[in-house]
Amino acid sequence: MKLVYSPASPFARKIRIAAMELGLFDKIEFISPIKAIPVTENEEYARNISPLRKIPALILDSGQVIVDSYVIVEYLDELAGGKLIPASGSAKWQARTEHSIIQGMQDALLLCRYEKMLRPEQYRWPEWFDDQFKRAWDGLARYEAHPDVLNGPLDVIQIGIVCILGYLDFRFPDCGWRKTFPKLDAFHEKMMQRESVRTTVPPPA
Repeated sequence: MKLVYSPASPFARKIRIAAMELGLFDKIEFISPIKAIPVTENEEYARNISPLRKIPALILDSGQVIVDSYVIVEYLDELAGGKLIPASGSAKWQARTEHSIIQGMQDALLLCRYEKMLRPEQYRWPEWFDDQFKRAWDGLARYEAHPDVLNGPLDVIQIGIVCILGYLDFRFPDCGWRKTFPKLDAFHEKMMQRESVRTTVPPPA
């Protein structure tokens, strides 16, 4: 298997953490860096991997391509016998729902990053930025108020949350999430004790 990724991508970090926890890390060849930035052409990637030009993407030995971080984690989890995602029933749908919320939070933060990094300054829309950031912030408040998902055996939800917190440290280091969300701060510190989480922290910007 080959994973097309960027060390800075929180979506790819999710997969790398999952692969380590599932004992599959050594079975994956990691291909980086890949240009997957808006308004940057990458026709070869669009043609051969994904027309959306997004990372990560998992290329199987058969040549089949699997995209979307949750779908890739689900594939790896199935290979490992099902450890991070419930196989069926209400727990499965709850996990998918929670992950959809987490994915939306991460998407919102990525849009904030693009707004500041890529959009010409004269076209930036501060109210739009604030609205996107608040979506992620409100999501953190949700998990701070209902910390039950932070406890128990490691799962895809916990991995997704720790990747968001790491992305805030990486791209928005002055946002003050630790002071606002002490339970999430404690959760993050506990997760950082895991080798999979500690060794996948994005490199300095």
